[in-house]
Amino acid sequence: MSIEVNNESGVVVDESELVALSRFIFESLYIHPQAELSILLVDEPAMEKLHLELMDEPGSTDVLSVPMDELTPGTPDKPTPQGMLGDIAICPQVAQVQARNAGHSTQDEMLLLTTHGILHLLGYDHAEPEEKEEMFGLQRELLTAFTGKAAPSETVQ
Repeated sequence: MSIEVNNESGVVVDESELVALSRFIFESLYIHPQAELSILLVDEPAMEKLHLELMDEPGSTDVLSVPMDELTPGTPDKPTPQGMLGDIAICPQVAQVQARNAGHSTQDEMLLLTTHGILHLLGYDHAEPEEKEEMFGLQRELLTAFTGKAAPSETVQ
């Protein structure tokens, strides 16, 4: 399992916990052990640039996902094939504001955004109410199982 974290944000983040969470999600959703994931932590100007380039939307955002091999969750009998899951970009500065507004820690918000980003890479979305219910339900389930406490409330931009 190759999970790389590159912190270019200037904010101290518990990168090892992001890797541990990612491994936990991979195992929980039967993602091939050789699947690759890259997590990039960027500041607001860099996130704004990515947001514009990838989504054609101005302004910074909290998390962006760029899927590579269009992998989907596997099953115990048929794990996801080996491949490149994709890249996640997270802005810790935006996470700090969202965490403060939601009343939980920045690290909890970073875990939430990492989970959210990985689920997007696996094909989950929240554009429609039923998709949102499925994605956010799984997100809460994974975070609760990983942390051993109730998952923080979602912030949707």
